[in-house]
Amino acid sequence: MNMQVKIDTKEKFTVITPVNPGLHDNLAEEATQLLLPYLQKDTKNIVLNLREVKTMEAEFAGTMASLQQKFYENNVSFVICCLNTALEDYLEELEILELLNAAPTETEAWDIVQMEEIERELLDDIEPLFNDHHEKERN
Repeated sequence: MNMQVKIDTKEKFTVITPVNPGLHDNLAEEATQLLLPYLQKDTKNIVLNLREVKTMEAEFAGTMASLQQKFYENNVSFVICCLNTALEDYLEELEILELLNAAPTETEAWDIVQMEEIERELLDDIEPLFNDHHEKERN
């Protein structure tokens, strides 16, 4: 069984919508191979829209959490959106929901990505000044 997805590339992020109603553990590796290459692309940020997904197995959920962490370690946004209530409850039981950056709607997910992009740009602008200041103090 393959993971079927719709991909919609925007200016600042790519929306990936799995169309499989069930995200089973055997699709976790495929999801990783689909998502990790985005770290090398020009449009790196990911919005994972789960509106079509009814069920998810534990290993797949864990893979989503670790993928999201990997994106954030690389200063890239990874926001999950449109979880149905049953899926949200299940992820909460697994204690994975609190690890995820999740938004109720795709529009809110877009907003999060754009806010995080602005934060990163501001930090990039501040850090060189901060580092210059410390260099001068040491010399």
